Amino acid sequence: MIKICVAGATGKMGRTVILEALNRNFEIVGAVASQNNPGLGKTLCELKICDLDVPLYGPSRLREALEKADVYLSFTTPEVELANIPEAASMGKRIVMGTTGFTEEQLDRLRTLVSSRVPAVFASNFSIGVNLVFKMLRQLVHLPSEYEISIVEAHHSKKKDAPSGTALSMAKIISASKGYSKMVHGREKTSLRTNEELEVLSVRAGGIPGIHEVIVAGPYDMISISHMAFSRNAFALGALHAVEWVMKQKQPGVYSMEDVLGI
Repeated sequence: MIKICVAGATGKMGRTVILEALNRNFEIVGAVASQNNPGLGKTLCELKICDLDVPLYGPSRLREALEKADVYLSFTTPEVELANIPEAASMGKRIVMGTTGFTEEQLDRLRTLVSSRVPAVFASNFSIGVNLVFKMLRQLVHLPSEYEISIVEAHHSKKKDAPSGTALSMAKIISASKGYSKMVHGREKTSLRTNEELEVLSVRAGGIPGIHEVIVAGPYDMISISHMAFSRNAFALGALHAVEWVMKQKQPGVYSMEDVLGI
C-alpha cells in the first residue's frame, strides 16, 4: 500500500484526492495546509474530510507530516511549493505536483533541484484525457499556414491563475509547432489578428471544474479539439496513476504525464 502525504489537503483538489485515494486503497499518512488555515491541529476526521485521525499540519511541521510517506502529492500555490518541494526532496520522498502559476524561472529552479535527488512528476493537468489532447496538438505542425489557432479555457470563479496552467501548456506546444511568438488574451475595438499571435482566452464562472477548447480555423473549414472535466475526480485519478508510476522509478528526474501514460 502506497503511503501519501497530501499538501493542500483542505482545498477542493486536496479533498478530492484524499477521497479518491482511499477508494483506491492508497494510505493517507500526512496532511498539510497553509500556516493560517483554521483547521491546523485538527484531524481529517474532525475536519469532516474523511474518517482518518491524521492531523493537519502547517508548513513548519512538514517533516512530521512527511515522515511516514512514500510520496508528497501537492495541489497548492507556487509560494508554498518553492519551500515544500526542496524539503520533500531532501528527505528522499518521491514527488507528484499539480500546482500551477509558476514563472518559468521558478519551475526551472525546482526541476534543477529535484532532478538529481528523487523521481518526481510535475504536470499542469493530471487528466488522462487532457494529456491525450496534448499529444494530438503536436500533430498540428502538419497543417498549412492558412490555419489559425486559438485556445479558450473556462474554470470556476475561485481559480487564481489565468490563463490556466493547462492552457499555457497547450500554448507552448502550439507555438513550437506553428511559430507563434506572442500571446493575446482578449480583443476590443479595432484589433486585427497578426500572424505571430496565438489567442489564449480565459473565462471564470461558477463552479466549472475545467473546459479547454482548441479552435483550428482555416479559410473554409474548422477543427475543434476540446476536453471537459465532469468533476475534479478526473484530475485526482490521473494524479494517483502518477503516484503509482513514480513509485516504480529507480532514477531521479522530473517526469511528465506523457511519461506516466507512455504516449
